[in-house]
Amino acid sequence: MNKTMEGGCQCGRVRYKAMLRNKDAYLCHCRMCQRASGNIAIAFKNIPKADVEWTTRAPDYYESSPIAQRGFCSACGTMLSFDFPDGDNIDLTVGSFDDPSVFEPKHHFGAESIHKAWLDTSNLPRHRSDEYEPLVKRWMDKVGKLPE
Repeated sequence: MNKTMEGGCQCGRVRYKAMLRNKDAYLCHCRMCQRASGNIAIAFKNIPKADVEWTTRAPDYYESSPIAQRGFCSACGTMLSFDFPDGDNIDLTVGSFDDPSVFEPKHHFGAESIHKAWLDTSNLPRHRSDEYEPLVKRWMDKVGKLPE
């Protein structure tokens, strides 16, 4: 693959470029990731630290355990990364990439904490946010357009 992709936080304060060698990503279900994200799992892309360039500014870091840290934007709160400071690799959050659709989940980590009811939700009804009238009205009244 060998493709450079960009990403960053919601407000744009922290941006990065990452050299990707494949589309492989994974879901981490460990309790620390669940708590850090306030969610049931985090989608990560693991790459060498040498293949990441923070282009606007580096993220702020939270020492989430005695052995690891998590990068985030202190302005908007977006979680951007997880790494072991003494390690060679970093996990970037898939959702922080400008185009997360290129990634393919290849495995689960922290499987002891998987919430099985959330693994396959393909049978649930789907609702588009751009067709939900109360939300569309709020956006149109406030800024005259829907977000990208």
